[in-house]
Amino acid sequence: MSASNEFVGEARAVSRHAPRSRSFGWAGVASWFGGVAGLLVLAVLWEAAPRVGLLDAKFFPALSAVLAKLAVIGATSEFWGFVASTVRTWMLGLVIATGSGVVMGLVIGLTPGARKYTHSTIEFLRPIPSVALIPGVILLFGSRYQSGVVLITYAAFWQVLLQMLYGLNDIDSVARDTARSFRFSRAAYVRHVAWPTLLPFLFTGVRLAAAMALVLAVTAEMVIGSQGVGRGIMVAQASNAAAEAYAYVLVAGLMGVAINIAARALERRLLRWHPSVRNAGGAR
Repeated sequence: MSASNEFVGEARAVSRHAPRSRSFGWAGVASWFGGVAGLLVLAVLWEAAPRVGLLDAKFFPALSAVLAKLAVIGATSEFWGFVASTVRTWMLGLVIATGSGVVMGLVIGLTPGARKYTHSTIEFLRPIPSVALIPGVILLFGSRYQSGVVLITYAAFWQVLLQMLYGLNDIDSVARDTARSFRFSRAAYVRHVAWPTLLPFLFTGVRLAAAMALVLAVTAEMVIGSQGVGRGIMVAQASNAAAEAYAYVLVAGLMGVAINIAARALERRLLRWHPSVRNAGGAR
């Protein structure tokens, strides 16, 4: 059996004999309630604050009024057009950032000396906020959705790249030396040694990048005026339609929650063989 097959066989054996844990009964109910308790408290405060006079209902309407308005605009094609535009911008930016971050991470992390010579450049470019690029992207793309894609790609790229570099640093030295002893090719090393270690770091980077990408998508729509949920907020604000503006804000928040849930579910499914995911499942 070749060294590559030994690595694969060992990983499958670990996955096959990994303990499977299930949460059920009152423990599962308590865990679920603990996760939503904060949202319930926020909803109660949102509803009560304008009704008892702590906040002016003209500028901060009660949650029930916002939900009623959301039900009204949710039946319009304009609303779903805004949502679809934001999702398109978010997805394109995230995909480009993830792909380029993975490729650049592998190139820098696996090329001898590359990390030393690129460190200062990365540390110089990474802190630059994406919003500082807005004047430039407006000149290049105007108010089209491509402006938001550029901003998202720039900001999310660093999240993925840094996590890739952290993951490459975390590769077990014994596994690295063993691969070198068996004269693994570069492709075999990446597939059987580096990639299993990198995946948890990559998913962390993608999850952080996904949240940041949504924030930047909405921000770009608000500032640049491109089609999307952010533009819906600005149009409602300019029309003094406070309930409608907060309805779009609520939609943006729900999109963020959905993205985080989907990312975590995908991570648990694809990394169920990894000790970090198995241990987390056992803790639950």
